[in-house]
Amino acid sequence: MNKITLLFNTVKFLKPIQIYSRIFYFVRKKVRVFYNFNYPLEKKSNSVKLNLKPTILSYRSYYGDYKFNFLNLSKNFGNEIDWNFSNNGKLWTYNLNYFDFLNQENQEEEYEYLDIIEDFISKQKEITIGFEPSPIALRGVNWIKYMTFNNIKSQKIDNSLYAQYYRLYDNLEYHLLGNHLLENGFSLLFGAYYFQDELLYKKAKKILIVELEEQILGDGGHFELSVMYHQIMLFRLLDTINLVKSNSWKNQELQFFLIRKAESMLGWLEQMTYQNGEIPLLNDSTYGIAPTSRELFDYAKRLKIKTEILSLKESGYRKIIKDKYECVIDIGNIGASYIPGHAHADTFNFELYKYAKPFIVDTGLSTYETNKRRIIERSTLSHNTVEINSKNQSEVWAGFRVGKRANIISIEERENSIEATHNGYRDDDIKHHRLWIFEENRVIIEDRLNRKSNAIASLHFHPDVTKREILNHIEIDNENWSFSEYEYASQFNKLEKAICIYIPFSIKLRITIKI
Repeated sequence: MNKITLLFNTVKFLKPIQIYSRIFYFVRKKVRVFYNFNYPLEKKSNSVKLNLKPTILSYRSYYGDYKFNFLNLSKNFGNEIDWNFSNNGKLWTYNLNYFDFLNQENQEEEYEYLDIIEDFISKQKEITIGFEPSPIALRGVNWIKYMTFNNIKSQKIDNSLYAQYYRLYDNLEYHLLGNHLLENGFSLLFGAYYFQDELLYKKAKKILIVELEEQILGDGGHFELSVMYHQIMLFRLLDTINLVKSNSWKNQELQFFLIRKAESMLGWLEQMTYQNGEIPLLNDSTYGIAPTSRELFDYAKRLKIKTEILSLKESGYRKIIKDKYECVIDIGNIGASYIPGHAHADTFNFELYKYAKPFIVDTGLSTYETNKRRIIERSTLSHNTVEINSKNQSEVWAGFRVGKRANIISIEERENSIEATHNGYRDDDIKHHRLWIFEENRVIIEDRLNRKSNAIASLHFHPDVTKREILNHIEIDNENWSFSEYEYASQFNKLEKAICIYIPFSIKLRITIKI
């Protein structure tokens, strides 16, 4: 593939503001280096005591004495924390600088957390990754929540935090948009309330209204089409509603708008969550990062927010529920078009749970590093769909890029069947048509191509599923298939051996899954 063509097919989907912001920030950085510009590390502040109802505690990641575990990777810093520590990858460093552990389960002594905050403040001059916009945004919310819940008032912390908020204000992630800019907006609102700051409030209000309208689809799903990121964004939204409802500043003017968005997001999540509480690991989704669906539903109840159930449509997902099984299928386009970093080449992928247990599953997510594993996890062959001529349906590349994409060109839905066609292989003049038939005791999948090709259909099974169980429940009208092994990623940096089957065919294939 010509690199220029690949780059063009990637960049052409960007919004003008993304391109402008990248150029602006790049040029501004060069100018500021020339003039030796540095952000102030503290800003005189006057914070207020906020009211907040109990929130959801984060997963435990701090174990005392400077011992941390993020993404299933541990680090004991000994006597001194290195806030730029990078041996476990950038996402690990981000997590260290987020300070989620301030509000974690099984907390350590309060004085230890204050020492860590003050250690961070004392080393601000040398911290790099921690002052990127995303860590600032999440850290700001965590510091404010921690000090509010523990009745802590520290002028030193406040002055540092206020300076960080103005640094965030000056570096909002318009070059990325999506969940990044939405996180910026949520955090700015916390900062605005905490410091009673009109400038921060106006910017936060504008971001939240514009981005929530854009990012929350008509069926309530978040437009990046990851259930995990939907949970994360819903958690931020519920925290923000908590903030606005619990404090009278600004006459709670955003309350109705925020609650309306939360209601539809809750409805989408309720439909996508399996009976056992688990979620489909579609696109960039994994366990151990976001709050669980049950935690989010309970939090919403505490905030007296109801759930609005809307028919699944705009997100491209469908959920079929029978007495013996649940099936989630993907018949949507890559989303969002201008920020597809969490998308996989997985059109017509599906998961199947029978008797509330996982049977056919997505292969999951274990890394955000730009490496071979990341390429594998985003590839078509790693999903329960069809790869043709050894190519991906959509051009996923680098860690978070997508070039040419598969587009859905037809959908037909009936009471017990769904069929759709995509054109991801249009360069080879091939269209892939898939039909799902949902009966009470079986699911039938029929694949059809418009011309003969070297096609491979894949089915990936949960690690608890045995070969005997597969042989008892799967019927294939093609004897030329084989068992293989893959690595199932249920969490970051956690891989388990599991069984998959690859089924080569040229033009037609029928698979029957007996429940």
